[in-house]
Amino acid sequence: MAAPFTLRKIGVPPNSANLTEARRRVFDFFRAACRSIPTVMDIYNLQDVVAPSQLRFAISAQIRNNAHVTDPKVIDLLLFKGMEELTDIVDHAKQRHHIIGQYVVGEGLVQNTGSKDQGKSDFLKNFYTSNYL
Repeated sequence: MAAPFTLRKIGVPPNSANLTEARRRVFDFFRAACRSIPTVMDIYNLQDVVAPSQLRFAISAQIRNNAHVTDPKVIDLLLFKGMEELTDIVDHAKQRHHIIGQYVVGEGLVQNTGSKDQGKSDFLKNFYTSNYL
């Protein structure tokens, strides 16, 4: 009797030997993520919300946020987390509004701060502008 589902073994690659190898792995991850954009657009029906180039920009922005990291072990950890996130997205483990909130509205493609500036308190207005600009 066959199992109703098969467990996939998530293999953890060996650690990068140096910064050059870690950098190569980052570029490989970026290529894999960009190649999966058409699939993600189809799965989540994102054609009416965002263009593929904007998703590519969001992926590169996520990678650039960690450009200051120089330890290969930390880079490998971040790549593992990125691959896990990409796998979850491609396997449809997230819902459409999660993708839109995290990669379209939340990551700089669209700044949604208009409603926060309507507060009556000057303190809150200053707080919002200092944290969201």
